[in-house]
Amino acid sequence: MDWKRIGIQSFYALLGVFILGFGAALLRVSQVGLDPFTAANIGVGTKIGLSLGTYQLLLNGLILCFVFFFGRKYIGIGTVINMVLTGFFIDFFTWLLTSYISLSITWFTQALLLIFGVLIFTFGASFYMSAKLGNAPYDAIAPILVDRTRLHFRVIRITQDVLFMVIAFIFGGPVGIATIINAFFTGPLISFWDKKVSQPLIEKSLNK
Repeated sequence: MDWKRIGIQSFYALLGVFILGFGAALLRVSQVGLDPFTAANIGVGTKIGLSLGTYQLLLNGLILCFVFFFGRKYIGIGTVINMVLTGFFIDFFTWLLTSYISLSITWFTQALLLIFGVLIFTFGASFYMSAKLGNAPYDAIAPILVDRTRLHFRVIRITQDVLFMVIAFIFGGPVGIATIINAFFTGPLISFWDKKVSQPLIEKSLNK
Protein backbone atom coordinates (compact mmCIF):
# COMPACT_ATOMS: atom_id res chain seq x y z
CA MET A 1 0.00 0.00 0.00
CA ASP A 2 1.34 3.41 -0.99
CA TRP A 3 0.91 5.38 2.23
CA LYS A 4 2.46 8.53 0.78
CA ARG A 5 -0.10 8.56 -2.01
CA ILE A 6 -2.99 7.92 0.39
CA GLY A 7 -1.68 10.65 2.70
CA ILE A 8 -1.60 13.21 -0.12
CA GLN A 9 -5.07 12.20 -1.32
CA SER A 10 -6.40 12.37 2.25
CA PHE A 11 -4.95 15.86 2.67
CA TYR A 12 -6.74 17.09 -0.46
CA ALA A 13 -9.99 15.39 0.56
CA LEU A 14 -9.78 17.10 3.96
CA LEU A 15 -8.89 20.42 2.34
CA GLY A 16 -11.85 20.04 -0.01
CA VAL A 17 -14.30 19.40 2.83
CA PHE A 18 -12.83 22.36 4.76
CA ILE A 19 -13.30 24.70 1.77
CA LEU A 20 -16.73 23.25 1.00
CA GLY A 21 -17.78 23.90 4.60
CA PHE A 22 -16.75 27.54 4.34
CA GLY A 23 -18.64 28.01 1.08
CA ALA A 24 -21.77 26.45 2.57
CA ALA A 25 -21.48 28.70 5.64
CA LEU A 26 -21.35 31.77 3.39
CA LEU A 27 -24.57 30.64 1.76
CA ARG A 28 -26.12 29.91 5.14
CA VAL A 29 -25.42 33.32 6.68
CA SER A 30 -26.50 35.13 3.50
CA GLN A 31 -29.91 33.42 3.76
CA VAL A 32 -30.00 32.37 0.10
CA GLY A 33 -30.37 28.63 0.79
CA LEU A 34 -27.99 25.69 0.85
CA ASP A 35 -27.56 22.47 -1.09
CA PRO A 36 -30.63 20.20 -0.71
CA PHE A 37 -28.97 17.66 1.63
CA THR A 38 -27.61 20.28 4.04
CA ALA A 39 -30.82 22.34 3.91
CA ALA A 40 -32.90 19.26 4.77
CA ASN A 41 -30.54 18.32 7.60
CA ILE A 42 -30.68 21.82 9.11
CA GLY A 43 -34.48 21.74 8.93
CA VAL A 44 -34.95 18.30 10.48
CA GLY A 45 -32.08 18.74 12.96
CA THR A 46 -33.51 22.03 14.23
CA LYS A 47 -36.94 20.44 14.72
CA ILE A 48 -35.52 17.69 16.94
CA GLY A 49 -33.01 19.91 18.74
CA LEU A 50 -29.75 18.78 17.14
CA SER A 51 -27.01 20.83 15.50
CA LEU A 52 -26.33 20.35 11.80
CA GLY A 53 -23.05 18.55 12.53
CA THR A 54 -24.61 16.06 14.93
CA TYR A 55 -27.74 15.32 12.90
CA GLN A 56 -25.86 15.07 9.61
CA LEU A 57 -23.36 12.64 11.15
CA LEU A 58 -26.18 10.42 12.42
CA LEU A 59 -28.00 10.45 9.08
CA ASN A 60 -24.76 9.79 7.21
CA GLY A 61 -24.21 6.78 9.46
CA LEU A 62 -27.59 5.37 8.41
CA ILE A 63 -26.97 6.04 4.72
CA LEU A 64 -23.51 4.46 5.06
CA CYS A 65 -25.17 1.19 6.13
CA PHE A 66 -27.09 1.20 2.83
CA VAL A 67 -23.89 2.01 0.89
CA PHE A 68 -21.97 -0.75 2.70
CA PHE A 69 -24.45 -3.44 1.68
CA PHE A 70 -25.19 -2.28 -1.86
CA GLY A 71 -22.13 -0.37 -3.06
CA ARG A 72 -19.17 -0.72 -0.72
CA LYS A 73 -16.77 0.05 -3.60
CA TYR A 74 -17.79 3.69 -3.14
CA ILE A 75 -16.54 3.74 0.46
CA GLY A 76 -13.07 5.04 1.27
CA ILE A 77 -11.16 7.35 3.62
CA GLY A 78 -12.76 10.30 1.85
CA THR A 79 -16.19 8.93 2.78
CA VAL A 80 -15.32 9.11 6.47
CA ILE A 81 -13.72 12.56 6.17
CA ASN A 82 -16.80 13.95 4.45
CA MET A 83 -19.49 12.30 6.55
CA VAL A 84 -17.86 13.18 9.89
CA LEU A 85 -16.54 16.68 9.26
CA THR A 86 -18.72 18.50 6.72
CA GLY A 87 -21.59 19.40 9.05
CA PHE A 88 -19.26 20.44 11.86
CA PHE A 89 -17.18 22.61 9.51
CA ILE A 90 -20.36 24.36 8.33
CA ASP A 91 -21.43 24.89 11.97
CA PHE A 92 -17.97 26.22 12.87
CA PHE A 93 -17.72 28.68 9.98
CA THR A 94 -21.33 29.81 10.52
CA TRP A 95 -20.49 30.56 14.15
CA LEU A 96 -17.31 32.35 13.11
CA LEU A 97 -19.05 34.50 10.51
CA THR A 98 -22.01 35.42 12.72
CA SER A 99 -19.92 36.04 15.86
CA TYR A 100 -17.06 38.10 14.49
CA ILE A 101 -18.25 39.57 11.19
CA SER A 102 -21.20 41.93 11.16
CA LEU A 103 -23.05 41.40 7.88
CA SER A 104 -25.90 43.61 6.80
CA ILE A 105 -28.14 41.38 4.71
CA THR A 106 -29.14 43.39 1.66
CA TRP A 107 -29.85 42.38 -1.92
CA PHE A 108 -26.28 43.36 -2.80
CA THR A 109 -24.59 41.33 -0.03
CA GLN A 110 -26.87 38.37 -0.73
CA ALA A 111 -25.97 38.42 -4.43
CA LEU A 112 -22.27 38.77 -3.61
CA LEU A 113 -22.27 35.97 -1.03
CA LEU A 114 -24.36 33.78 -3.33
CA ILE A 115 -21.73 34.06 -6.07
CA PHE A 116 -18.76 33.56 -3.74
CA GLY A 117 -20.53 30.84 -1.74
CA VAL A 118 -21.39 28.74 -4.81
CA LEU A 119 -17.89 29.20 -6.28
CA ILE A 120 -16.17 28.23 -3.02
CA PHE A 121 -18.60 25.36 -2.34
CA THR A 122 -18.05 23.83 -5.79
CA PHE A 123 -14.29 24.40 -5.54
CA GLY A 124 -14.20 22.43 -2.28
CA ALA A 125 -16.44 19.72 -3.71
CA SER A 126 -14.07 19.39 -6.66
CA PHE A 127 -11.05 18.88 -4.38
CA TYR A 128 -12.84 16.28 -2.27
CA MET A 129 -14.05 14.37 -5.34
CA SER A 130 -10.75 14.65 -7.25
CA ALA A 131 -8.93 13.05 -4.32
CA LYS A 132 -10.72 9.82 -5.34
CA LEU A 133 -10.90 8.33 -1.86
CA GLY A 134 -14.56 7.38 -1.85
CA ASN A 135 -17.90 9.17 -2.01
CA ALA A 136 -19.80 10.86 0.75
CA PRO A 137 -22.72 8.57 1.71
CA TYR A 138 -25.25 10.96 0.11
CA ASP A 139 -23.18 11.19 -3.08
CA ALA A 140 -22.94 7.39 -3.29
CA ILE A 141 -26.70 6.86 -3.50
CA ALA A 142 -27.07 7.90 -7.16
CA PRO A 143 -24.20 5.80 -8.59
CA ILE A 144 -25.40 2.75 -6.62
CA LEU A 145 -28.89 3.13 -8.13
CA VAL A 146 -27.34 3.63 -11.57
CA ASP A 147 -25.40 0.38 -11.15
CA ARG A 148 -28.55 -1.51 -10.22
CA THR A 149 -31.18 0.08 -12.45
CA ARG A 150 -29.18 1.39 -15.48
CA LEU A 151 -31.12 4.64 -15.28
CA HIS A 152 -29.26 7.83 -16.18
CA PHE A 153 -27.16 9.27 -13.34
CA ARG A 154 -28.43 12.81 -13.90
CA VAL A 155 -32.09 11.71 -13.64
CA ILE A 156 -31.47 9.87 -10.37
CA ARG A 157 -29.34 12.62 -8.85
CA ILE A 158 -31.81 15.39 -9.69
CA THR A 159 -34.68 13.28 -8.32
CA GLN A 160 -32.69 12.68 -5.14
CA ASP A 161 -31.86 16.37 -4.73
CA VAL A 162 -35.45 17.46 -5.40
CA LEU A 163 -36.69 14.97 -2.78
CA PHE A 164 -34.34 16.44 -0.15
CA MET A 165 -35.29 19.96 -1.26
CA VAL A 166 -38.94 19.10 -0.54
CA ILE A 167 -37.96 17.69 2.88
CA ALA A 168 -36.03 20.90 3.59
CA PHE A 169 -39.06 22.99 2.62
CA ILE A 170 -41.45 20.93 4.76
CA PHE A 171 -39.23 21.13 7.86
CA GLY A 172 -38.32 24.78 7.46
CA GLY A 173 -34.76 24.30 6.25
CA PRO A 174 -32.94 27.10 4.43
CA VAL A 175 -34.32 26.68 0.91
CA GLY A 176 -33.54 29.44 -1.58
CA ILE A 177 -31.98 30.20 -4.91
CA ALA A 178 -28.72 28.53 -3.87
CA THR A 179 -30.66 25.30 -3.20
CA ILE A 180 -31.98 25.32 -6.76
CA ILE A 181 -28.54 26.20 -8.17
CA ASN A 182 -26.92 23.35 -6.22
CA ALA A 183 -29.62 20.89 -7.27
CA PHE A 184 -29.44 21.62 -10.99
CA PHE A 185 -26.43 23.66 -12.05
CA THR A 186 -23.30 22.97 -9.97
CA GLY A 187 -22.09 20.05 -12.10
CA PRO A 188 -20.49 22.24 -14.80
CA LEU A 189 -18.75 24.38 -12.17
CA ILE A 190 -17.32 21.32 -10.41
CA SER A 191 -16.15 19.96 -13.77
CA PHE A 192 -14.45 23.31 -14.47
CA TRP A 193 -12.58 23.21 -11.14
CA ASP A 194 -11.70 19.55 -11.76
CA LYS A 195 -10.03 20.27 -15.09
CA LYS A 196 -8.42 23.61 -14.29
CA VAL A 197 -7.30 23.23 -10.68
CA SER A 198 -8.06 20.13 -8.61
CA GLN A 199 -7.00 17.25 -10.83
CA PRO A 200 -3.82 18.89 -12.21
CA LEU A 201 -2.72 19.96 -8.70
CA ILE A 202 -3.39 16.55 -7.14
CA GLU A 203 -1.69 14.72 -10.00
CA LYS A 204 1.34 17.01 -9.73
CA SER A 205 1.53 16.35 -5.98
CA LEU A 206 1.26 12.59 -6.47
CA ASN A 207 3.94 12.47 -9.15
CA LYS A 208 6.61 14.44 -7.28
